[in-house]
Amino acid sequence: MFLTHPARSVSALLMRWRPVARLPSLPLSLPLPNSSPACADAVWIVPLQEHSWYDHVRLKRVFLTDGTRHQVVLVDLRKLLVCADRDNTDYVLKPVAEWHAGKVRGIREFLDPDSPRVPQMPYVTISTRRAPGLLGWVGIEREGVVAFRNGQHRARYLSAAGARWCPVEVHEREAVLLRELCGAADDARTAIRTTQLGGEGAV
Repeated sequence: MFLTHPARSVSALLMRWRPVARLPSLPLSLPLPNSSPACADAVWIVPLQEHSWYDHVRLKRVFLTDGTRHQVVLVDLRKLLVCADRDNTDYVLKPVAEWHAGKVRGIREFLDPDSPRVPQMPYVTISTRRAPGLLGWVGIEREGVVAFRNGQHRARYLSAAGARWCPVEVHEREAVLLRELCGAADDARTAIRTTQLGGEGAV
């Protein structure tokens, strides 16, 4: 925020009088208004419906400070992966059923809720392009395209394990579009609990 000229003048006078009045010096930076430790310690509990090894996973944010301009969005995993399958950057994974046993075991162990380490939630970007067909050609119909910056393996594994919804992180300028195209149903907020790291209750 830029100061107006009168405000700069008052500030200059205060600085000039500070030695006489013995005013404390002003801090060079101020803490972010929303940067509380609770934000950094939040853990999302995602239930799994079709997984015999464990019935939930824990996920935390990728960006731990509110100054990063990223948001957490609860998404419908099926819708998210449909959009991700449209990515043309050659980084679209095959279905989990086609992964080799070592990769499946590795991601299963990585997501194990008994592990002391809490994995990060997927981090995505989203855009739109013309949909195929006549309506897309004339620019009336568009479709979403999701690209994973991180976490594609865990997103696809969670979907195969029966997770219907999942928190993902996205830049704030794309959050509205992600909610519009891939947002979870309202009951996802009751199914996915949020706790503090090491805590028991929902927050």
